Formats: sequence, structure tokens, C-alpha cells
Amino acid sequence: MPKWTTQKIRNLKGKEKITCLTAADCTTASMLDAAGVQIILVGDSLAMTALGYDSTLPVTVAEMLHHTAAVARGVTHGLVVADMPFMSYQVSIEQALENAGRFIKESYADAVKIEGGLLRADTVRALVKNGIPVLGHIGLTPQSIKEMGGYRVQGRASKEADALIEDAHALETAGAFAIVLECIPAALGKIITESLQIPTIGIGAGKSCDGQVLVTSDLLGIQSAVQPKFVKRYAEVGEAMSQAFTQYIRDVQDGSFPTDEHEY
Repeated sequence: MPKWTTQKIRNLKGKEKITCLTAADCTTASMLDAAGVQIILVGDSLAMTALGYDSTLPVTVAEMLHHTAAVARGVTHGLVVADMPFMSYQVSIEQALENAGRFIKESYADAVKIEGGLLRADTVRALVKNGIPVLGHIGLTPQSIKEMGGYRVQGRASKEADALIEDAHALETAGAFAIVLECIPAALGKIITESLQIPTIGIGAGKSCDGQVLVTSDLLGIQSAVQPKFVKRYAEVGEAMSQAFTQYIRDVQDGSFPTDEHEY
């Protein structure tokens, strides 16, 4: 299987649905890659799923670089995309270039993801012109959660919907190879998808998007907290892990483990 590139991802539009899942460690990334996931996103959601923060905001560039490098070491075929964390690209285009360059140079990412539409178009344009592919992200943008007032669907009002359509076209014009659409009405997701030449990757944006992304721990049922409506749990790995831990404790305490077969 050849390596996925941003151009190959772009070329899938209208031909094949795109799959994207998150990873924060080498083992998970390797399993996703072997399964054939096309885009492996080192999402800043790892702030909560791996590092114990209560939102994506506290995660640092250093932490994201560390996890991106681990993921990249486990991937042969997938396109590794690094999420640029809060305040790593907002201050200036120069800051964005410097930090994005680190993800490519130090962590071997294939591309970066940044949040925001029209506001970030100049930044996206500068990154792309300097050889750094960009995955856009509009709709619900978790790094702006304090300004948005919580996790809520975006684009329900006609004015908001028009702004998101403008955002999408601004990112396409700036050179983004694809755009994540998060938590928007399915009808709006369809309108945006059909109006663009580049792929859309939905997360709570309806089935008309060119691809879909989920947080892997949500898909696996590892997180026990309340899950968004758009999540489909494909397994209950968290429950299986809890049962295994409980059985291990029981076996050690009652002498069932280890046995002769586990000794040298």
C-alpha cells in the first residue's frame, strides 16, 4: 500500500469516502495504519484523553510534538496530521510558521491542522506557500470554546450558516487540502461539501461530507463520560479493560496468578 499524501486525499473527493481517526501513541497509530485508516490525526483532544486536562486549551506545543513523533513512528501508509494547539498559531503568521515547521521537522508530521476560517486564511496561505500542508477546521472549534460559551451546534441561524460557507471557501482559496466540519447541521454540511473542490471531513456534520473523523477512544468506548450525539461506539473496550484489571487483582490476591506455566 502506498503512502497517503495530501494530493491523494484531495483526489478522493467524489470517488471514495475518507476515513480519519485520532491517535496519541505509536501502538494505536500502528493499528489504525494496518487497518487502512487514511488520515491519522494527532488531535489536541489528547489533552483530555491522554493527559487528563479538562479541555484542549492547556496542551502545549512540546506535548503535541512528543505525541506526534510517537504516532509518526507507528505509521507507514497513513497521512499523519498534527493538531496545532491553542495559541501556537494565533499570535502571528511568523509564530504559526515556526511552530508548524517544528511539527514537520521534529515530529515527522505530514500536515498540520488549525482552527478557524476567514480569520485564518492568511495564515493557511503562508503555511502552504512555505511547503506545509494544512487541514482546515470550522464549525465547532474547541479552542474557541470559552468565547462560544460551550459545546453547541454551530450554523443553525442563517447568518451563522452564511459565515461558515464563507469560511470554507476562504480556506479552500488559501490552499487547505481539506476541511474538518464539526457540529453543524447535516443540511449545511451538504451545502458546504457540494460547493467545494476540496474534501470535507465531518464530525457531527452529516453523511454528505466527503469523509468522517472520530476520536478513537470514543469509538472504542474507552471513555465513560457523556458522549456527543455524533459518536458511534463500535466496541466497549473500556468495560473489557475494567473486567481484566479486576480479574488480575483477584488472581494475584488468591494465588491463581502466576502459575507454573508462567515461571522460568
